[in-house]
Amino acid sequence: QLQASGGGLVRPGDSLRLSCAASGFALEYFDIGWFRQAPGKEREGVSSISDAGRTYYAESVKGRFTVSRDTSKNVVYLQMNSLKPEDTAVYYCAANSAGGPYLWGLFAEYDYWGQGTQVTVSS
Repeated sequence: QLQASGGGLVRPGDSLRLSCAASGFALEYFDIGWFRQAPGKEREGVSSISDAGRTYYAESVKGRFTVSRDTSKNVVYLQMNSLKPEDTAVYYCAANSAGGPYLWGLFAEYDYWGQGTQVTVSS
């Protein structure tokens, strides 16, 4: 089971750190993706960290977001800096158990999903 947390209401330019916690399995053996979905829009890939520690980012968040993993806590983080109103969405974390190469931004690649956490960026 996955659980995303850490969302909230912030102002443009602020930072938030989202957490994706797992129960029942070790995240370090899975590729973990972060997705977001804004009202009226399709779910889009934001970032991912592979089981080998390789990281991927959407162009829209490169340089502002950082994905990391703490194996001792079994948590994956998404540090979000310089937040913009267009970052407003429900954020989800997901796990891909297949191993090997994967299309990190394709939600069909992931077989475990957590409940989302709302991020609202507004002045």
